[in-house]
Amino acid sequence: MHTITPSSGVSLKSLVRQTAPPPGQINRFIPARLVVQCGYRFDSANTNASTVNTNGVPASNNFAGHVGASRADWQSSCAILASKVVSQQQDTEKTGGAGEITVVNGHKTLDLVPIDNNLPKPLTITDLSPAPLHGSQLRVAYQGVPGAYSEAAAGKAYPKCEAIPCDQFEVAFQAVELWIADRAVLPVENSLGGSIHRNYDLLLRHRLHIVGEVQLPVHHCLLALPGVRKEYLTRVISHPQALAQCELTLTKLGLNVVREAVDDTAGAAEYIAANNLRDTAAIASARAAELYGLQILSEGIQDDSSNVTRFVMLAREPIIPRTDRPFKTSIVFAHDKGTSVLFKVLSAFAFRNISLTKIESRPHRNRPIRLVDDANVGTAKHFEYMFYVDFEASMADVRAQNALAEVQEFTSFLRVLGSYPMDMTPWCPSREE
Repeated sequence: MHTITPSSGVSLKSLVRQTAPPPGQINRFIPARLVVQCGYRFDSANTNASTVNTNGVPASNNFAGHVGASRADWQSSCAILASKVVSQQQDTEKTGGAGEITVVNGHKTLDLVPIDNNLPKPLTITDLSPAPLHGSQLRVAYQGVPGAYSEAAAGKAYPKCEAIPCDQFEVAFQAVELWIADRAVLPVENSLGGSIHRNYDLLLRHRLHIVGEVQLPVHHCLLALPGVRKEYLTRVISHPQALAQCELTLTKLGLNVVREAVDDTAGAAEYIAANNLRDTAAIASARAAELYGLQILSEGIQDDSSNVTRFVMLAREPIIPRTDRPFKTSIVFAHDKGTSVLFKVLSAFAFRNISLTKIESRPHRNRPIRLVDDANVGTAKHFEYMFYVDFEASMADVRAQNALAEVQEFTSFLRVLGSYPMDMTPWCPSREE
C-alpha cells in the first residue's frame, strides 16, 4: 500500500486567483473559480501499516507544515476559504457605485464606468413597446390646437389619453410613423360638408392602418372678444368645412361679413384672442371659447342639427379582426379597364349580402389620364380613379375574404386600409342648450 503525500507546499494565497487592476481603474476583489493547486506522489518509503484502516484506506494523511495535519483539516480549510469567497462576493453585490452588480437577461454584470447624469438616457424596451389601448400613457396625435373638434374626438376614442396637437394632417401621420405618437385621430367625412379628400390621399400615401372609428356630433358657436357685438363684425374666420356648415345660418343672422378660411376652428379662436381682433368672429366649439377667453355670440349655428363628423383612428400595426361585434373594413383599389369593371367589383359584395357604407373616388395620382382609343389618337380623355370603399364586415368573416378574393381578379391594385370595430355609441343631434 502507498500513502498519498503532498509533493509541494500549498498556501492559502494560491487557492484564490487575484487580478491586478489596470492603471486608472478601481482596485477591487474579483472572485474566481476556486482552484486547489497541490500535487500528489506515491512515496512507498512513508508507507506505514498503522495509517491504513480496515477498509484499506489511509486513516491519516500527514500534511504537517502545510494546510493541516490531517485530511480532515485540509478539507476544513478549503471549506472556510470557499465561504470567505462567497461572503466577499455578496458584499460586492450589495455595494453601490461603479462596482455595482446588475442583472441583464439573468446574467450578472459589472458596471465599471461611472454614469454621467448629463448624458441622454438610452431607449429601453418600454419605450418601444405598444401603448395600451386606453389610459393616460396613450399618445394620440390630432390636427389643430387645443379646443379643436379633433381633440374632442381623440378624447372620445381614447379617454384620458395624452393628446398631441399637430399643425397639419401630414404631421399627424408622421408623428405615428416616427413613434412620437401611438395613434392619430383624423376626420374623413362630415354629414354636411362631405369627404375630407386630403386625408383620403394621405391614407394611400402612408402605411398606417385604420384601427377604429368615432362619430362626433359637431356643435358650432360664433365666438368673439368680450364686449364685441354682432353688428360690429366685418369678417368671420374658421375651417372651410365649418364655414360651409354654417353658411345659411350666418345669412339668417343678418351678418354682412367676409368669410375667410383658416387651418382649423380652434386656431381661428386662438388667432382672434392673440391679435385682439374686435371686428372678427370665429366659428369654433364652446371649449375653444373657454380656453381662449372669448364670448359666445350665438350657439348652435350649424345649418343642420344632425351635424356629425366621422373620425378614424390610425396606428402602426393593424388589429386582429373579430366576428363577435360589428366590424367595418376599408379598402382602396384601382383597375386598368375603365369604369366598366366597377360593376363587377361591387357585385362581389352584393352577391354575398355585404352592405357598402361608402364609395369615394379620387384621381389616380400616378396615372391620372387615360386615352379613349388604343392608337393614342384623338383628343378624348378620361380620368383614372382610385376607389375607396367601406363595407360592413370583418376580415375574419369568410364572406369578406371571398369577396376580396374575387375583387382582386378584376383590379390592378388592391389594399386593405383596415378592419376595425364600428362606432356603436348612442348618438343625439346637436342642439342649443
